[in-house]
This record gives sequence, C-alpha cells and structure tokens, in this order.
Amino acid sequence: MLVRQIADSKLAQFAYLMMGDSAHAADMQVFHQLFDHRTEIKRQVLLLQDGVETVTESTNSEVTQLLQTHVAAMLARVKEGRPIHQRDPLFVELFKNADRIEARHELTAGGVRMVETSQDAYVVKLLQAHAEVVSAFLANGMSEMMKNHPVPPR
Repeated sequence: MLVRQIADSKLAQFAYLMMGDSAHAADMQVFHQLFDHRTEIKRQVLLLQDGVETVTESTNSEVTQLLQTHVAAMLARVKEGRPIHQRDPLFVELFKNADRIEARHELTAGGVRMVETSQDAYVVKLLQAHAEVVSAFLANGMSEMMKNHPVPPR
C-alpha cells in the first residue's frame, strides 16, 4: 500500500511538472487553437530600446477572441508567477525575470497591441527574443513549439 502511495505521489509530482497549474489545460487548448489558425494571424513586431511592441491580429473574429484570451492568460501567469512552457530555456529565464517586466496591452478590433519593457538590459534581450519566438511559432507551427530556444547572453 505504501509503495502505491509513493508511486501515486511521484506520478502526481510528474503530472504537475508536465501540466502545471489548474489553468494549464485551458491555456494549452487556446495555444493549439491558435496554432490551428496561425495562417490567419498577422503580427508586427517593433523592437524598442527598452523592450518590444507587438500588434497581433486576425480578421477572423473567433481568432481575435483567442488572441485576446491568450494574452490575458499569459499576462496573469507572468504577474502571478505561474510559469508555462518550462522545458524551454527561454521561457524559464523569462519567468525567472518576470518581476522586471512592465507590460501593458490594449485590445484592438482584430486582436491585441502589447508593449513590454524593462529597465534591465538583460530582460530587454529576453523580451525581444520572446517576441521573435512567438513570430516563429506563427511561421512554423507546432514544430517550433517543440524546440528549445536559446537564452540570449547577458
């Protein structure tokens, strides 16, 4: 019986590491829906001296809603310290430095405009690398999601 409890405990720990918090499944569903509609998404990225400004939109109203839902969920994760995609070194480092990120967003008719900045030069590099990776997700689909993305040098 004790062996089974230990095994169940280890399984629960593994599941938590793989799946994360209770909102993870819903977030992953949105990710997958966005990947399914990635050809309907247009993205503009402007690198700023202190961060990045992005506009991500779609003419499909359902995709627009998905984009807006995704951004709200990811902003909540950063603010609350609930990391996601933790097998990817870039995402690990981004969440480690979340307290140095200033983020603001506004909804647009087709999606979301985001401005993410930092006073820390290293975090600026992380934000800009993340913006590039998100654009690569849209360009390359799920195969890009499966890659580990390098952390920029300090």
